[in-house]
Amino acid sequence: MTASLAAVDTLAAEAHAGQVDKIGVPYIEHVRAVAAGLAPFGDDLVMAGLLHDIIEDTDWTAEQLRQEGVPGQVVALVEAVTNQRGVPYEEKVARITGQGRDAVLVKIADNAHNSRPDRAAQLPEEKRMRLAAKYRTARDILWPAASSRDIKAIVTIVNPALLDELRERQAAAPLDLGNPA
Repeated sequence: MTASLAAVDTLAAEAHAGQVDKIGVPYIEHVRAVAAGLAPFGDDLVMAGLLHDIIEDTDWTAEQLRQEGVPGQVVALVEAVTNQRGVPYEEKVARITGQGRDAVLVKIADNAHNSRPDRAAQLPEEKRMRLAAKYRTARDILWPAASSRDIKAIVTIVNPALLDELRERQAAAPLDLGNPA
């Protein structure tokens, strides 16, 4: 039986129970924010957003997700965006761009939430600066692999502060953002 969106949300909440993010907020809020940014693209991407960190941050495996009824295409997206030990972050992000549009959109939503100014403001300055550079570099890799329309749909929901950056990039090199809309 295929798991419903509500069942996947419950699974994610249970899997991440007790975990907090870098600023001490319950981790489920991060995955739900990522999922919310993917709502315009359908339930499969919302499910992938809810589960995008489950394999790397919990004891759950791809096979267990399938056994719980998570659709195979959703599990494949989760696997596509999961960190692999020993693989540098920029290499991981570049690998994701080769995994197809949906994997790129999941990672763009994750990046957008991780880049929120209100979240970053709560970090020590050195960490805030390091992460801001890391996420900006990731956008340099991810955004050219997606259409500006899709990027705008995600960041409008997850992190509207990135809309200025998107506009600047479009003005500087409109052809670098896939299919500008």
